[in-house]
Amino acid sequence: MTDARVEGPTRGLNVGHLRDQVRGRVITADDVGYDEARAVHNGMFDRRPLAVLRAEQVADVIAGVNFARDNGLDLSIRDGGHSAPGFGTNDDGLVIDMTPMRTVRVDPGSKTAHAGAGATWGDFNHATHAFGLATTGGIISTTGVTGLTLGGGIGYLARGCGLSIDNLISADVVTADGRFVTASERENEDLFWGLRGGGGNFGVVTSLEFRLHEVGQVFAGPILYNLEDAASLFGMFDEFIRDAPEQFGGFPGFQIAPPLPFIPENRHGDTLALAVVHWTGPLDQAEKVLKPFMDVAPIVANGTGPLPYPALNSAFDGLYPKGIRAYWKGAFVKELPEAAIAAHVEHGSRVPEVSATMHLYPINGACHRVGPGDTAFAYREATYGMVFLASWNDPSKDAERIGWVRDYYQAMAPYSEPGGYINFMQDDDYGKIQANYRQNYDRLVQVKRKYDPDNLFHINQNIAP
Repeated sequence: MTDARVEGPTRGLNVGHLRDQVRGRVITADDVGYDEARAVHNGMFDRRPLAVLRAEQVADVIAGVNFARDNGLDLSIRDGGHSAPGFGTNDDGLVIDMTPMRTVRVDPGSKTAHAGAGATWGDFNHATHAFGLATTGGIISTTGVTGLTLGGGIGYLARGCGLSIDNLISADVVTADGRFVTASERENEDLFWGLRGGGGNFGVVTSLEFRLHEVGQVFAGPILYNLEDAASLFGMFDEFIRDAPEQFGGFPGFQIAPPLPFIPENRHGDTLALAVVHWTGPLDQAEKVLKPFMDVAPIVANGTGPLPYPALNSAFDGLYPKGIRAYWKGAFVKELPEAAIAAHVEHGSRVPEVSATMHLYPINGACHRVGPGDTAFAYREATYGMVFLASWNDPSKDAERIGWVRDYYQAMAPYSEPGGYINFMQDDDYGKIQANYRQNYDRLVQVKRKYDPDNLFHINQNIAP
């Protein structure tokens, strides 16, 4: 390890000054482990930051923020590292890696939990499940709690429990001027409003406090159908979800059949229609509630059954390992007319990889009981948050895989809202920033001007001050 002055665009800058102020490790290109430290989940991003600070305490975060600001460095904040556009890294700047700060403390009496900013949903679910509790997380358990929450937080439990932000009680934040503040309904209310859907624009979140719900064993899993029955499945689902019990939280999509034991061997590799079903109510009611999925069309494979909620939340992890190349798009949808279903079938039938898909996540139910201006998450009247995802390993397939996502996304544009879910936005979606926040954008600009007037936190879906 050396404190030699750094060459290149940051020539002359002595990282030793930062090392003197922190307890966490500061890793530069001269140090063992630099390549691992600079890597994010999406293998398309091969960036070389000046330094990666693995923050162990809030004091480390304050020092990192001050160092980046005072030296005019780009600053990336990494929680789970799942950002589709690779926001968790940069070239020649500072990365504050929050992953050492991943403790989750549960208070079963008040049904609340405090999570360090580096915790993943796998960490969170492991801690809360011991008490038969959970809150709305994502679909992949290696996703960071903080990043998913700041964008809104769509997940299996959303229809019954609301979005992740609807369960957020407070957040501790280091602002651009190095101050440590707590945001809640009672203090720094404007910041709390902006954090709930405004992304990483306003500071570094160091911990979050959530409201929990009683969720233990669930009835869940994938059901696969022949591709020719996809239109029937989507039509049934759209009718079913309008007034389905809020304990239901599944979604339809498309899936190339992986070689799993419950799928007939002669169907491995076939492109199929998919329904992932999820029921948190009494297990003896599951059969009745899920009957429409059993009756809509012949079933190719049924992988449903009772399982712990954390097992459901990690079921797709194997399809999205760290280092895989990935490209995403997202959109909000109110209605699903026949023409939209036909476009889904046309493009979903061409899904190119077992790790590529379209999922149609329902966000009605409890999500609709929060007003469009109550948090920064603007599309409260949407029925679905739709994601188009391709992930692959071979760089020679970049153009083809990205093309599939873009073509599908464009085909659905006539049936989608102008803006989309910022957690599903790619780096070529910057032109949609205002549309993503819609009527809340001007208020978010005011919050940005107050807490980050010089736009230190700009490596994100940026709200310019």
